[in-house]
Amino acid sequence: MELKHAYDEARFGADRTLNLRAQLPTAAEASRRADAWLRERQASGAREVLVITGRGNRSENGLSVVRESVAKTLRTLRRVGVVDTIAEHTPGSFVVTLAPMRRLWESARRAAPAGNDRTARATPTLGLDPSTLAMLRDLAERSLDALGIRDREVFLEREMATQLSLLVRAVPDGPDRELRLRDVIRRALEEDDSRTR
Repeated sequence: MELKHAYDEARFGADRTLNLRAQLPTAAEASRRADAWLRERQASGAREVLVITGRGNRSENGLSVVRESVAKTLRTLRRVGVVDTIAEHTPGSFVVTLAPMRRLWESARRAAPAGNDRTARATPTLGLDPSTLAMLRDLAERSLDALGIRDREVFLEREMATQLSLLVRAVPDGPDRELRLRDVIRRALEEDDSRTR
């Protein structure tokens, strides 16, 4: 068991391991933590991470409500473009491969009916630094180009708001949030550049 733990430490390290078992959260709190952490890891460019839930040995009937709740969250995150694959690593952990950032907005486009994106309309782009807005505009233009939309100006502001609403969920609050948001946008643009080469 210690050898496996050492292997996991070498493979994932503390930066790519979420140990919920050590924190003993409720099922709901574990899901919230997993959701936020996985979005942040995806935005930071991590590809493969380890999520430790515990087996539930001390739980009623030996079933881990935390594990089941996190498994459900992982399936949801796969549908929305955050998670690519989920594999049981041990009876108390999952290895999660995170999806490329482009999958996040591809999933959002499929899920949101045209003209009814309240989240995107409610996300203000005002107040962002001009360099952040320029990068966000570039990302939105690329997204519209990929859809084959020729008259981009009609849809550009809405697409910028959609992109921003997706990205801010992956960047936790803090004094340097916009700087970190710019890093995420830059990473998404670089990912798009490498995909189109």
